[in-house]
Amino acid sequence: MTYCCGILVRDGLVMIADTRTNAGLDNISTFRKLHLFEEPGERVMMLATAGNLSVTQGVVNLLTEGLEDEETHEVERLIEASSMLQAAQLVGRAVRRSLSIAGGGAEQSGVSFEVSLLFGGQIGTGALRLFMIYTAGNFIECTPDTPYLQIGEHKYGKPILDRAVSFDSDILDALKIGLISMDSTIRSNLSVGLPIDLALLRRGALRTEIATRIDGADPYFQDLRESWSRALRAAHMAIPTPPYRGRE
Repeated sequence: MTYCCGILVRDGLVMIADTRTNAGLDNISTFRKLHLFEEPGERVMMLATAGNLSVTQGVVNLLTEGLEDEETHEVERLIEASSMLQAAQLVGRAVRRSLSIAGGGAEQSGVSFEVSLLFGGQIGTGALRLFMIYTAGNFIECTPDTPYLQIGEHKYGKPILDRAVSFDSDILDALKIGLISMDSTIRSNLSVGLPIDLALLRRGALRTEIATRIDGADPYFQDLRESWSRALRAAHMAIPTPPYRGRE
């Protein structure tokens, strides 16, 4: 019950996440799913989470408080990682550790403990990178060929990203397209909802340029929703009527 996307363009990185965890007529809860680990001027890392809440909250706690290395017994913290690759590997280990703690008796309970995470950012002079991390702790990396990754209810927003975003897109355009993708998902799926958390990091800046929450009263998001609906209506009206007649 979530939708998160990360868009990695030439100018930088955009991360967007909703906050809904339960959906129903009388059962709606919200939790933050986009977490920032930032030391301005040194590093910025963003983590978006989807899936079992107890596992993902455990991951965030482990990354914040530290994770003991089973071989060296040294406590490793995300904020101390020397590179984004090392940080992604640490996130993967935290996923496996949190799953082992929260998932005891999973077979008997029938509860799904599947999770997926988006992890991106930049450390020092290292590359700006974006990863998708799975329940097993393994991960894949975003590339310029497909400059975005999604987790959760991604099918409604994917066509918009496919058609409108490229690695050379302006970063503010990437943010706008990401918000349209989120709005399309919210309109089509009850399990995704406001408020939305978002963050924007320019390549090499080592500090977030934008880190904010959007709720239903946000004037820009309201205008974006209405403008996108009008644009879609105008687009389909401009396409010629199908020429097909009768039966063959």
